[in-house]
Amino acid sequence: VNTASDCGYTNQYDDLQKLHEKFSNQLVILGFPANDFKEQEKGNDEEIAQFCKVNFGVTFPLMKKSSVVKTPAQNEIFKWLSDSSKNGWNNLAPKWNFSKYLVDENGVLLNYFDPAVSPLSKEVISAIEK
Repeated sequence: VNTASDCGYTNQYDDLQKLHEKFSNQLVILGFPANDFKEQEKGNDEEIAQFCKVNFGVTFPLMKKSSVVKTPAQNEIFKWLSDSSKNGWNNLAPKWNFSKYLVDENGVLLNYFDPAVSPLSKEVISAIEK
């Protein structure tokens, strides 16, 4: 999930934490802070981690702040997630903060969820439970 601390979807941190707790034995959530959309993640890695812990109780891993959009500086994970020649089917890079990707334990990209899709939506829960 690409994340940001000053976004209309920032409250999804709370739902991501609940999802992390609900599926702790079968799901690993990784947050990728990025400042790609209207400078909504201005903090450094330590400030971001503190914000997430204090405001949302986040205990899932947060990666180092990076770029997630298709540019030469794009994080390698997002290069793979958004290139169908690498992942098999998806060309969608995050179009806003809190885009979600589901990858199985074998490294197969299963789903892409738009930022507006709640982490606790039936759509996401169903995909995890498959």
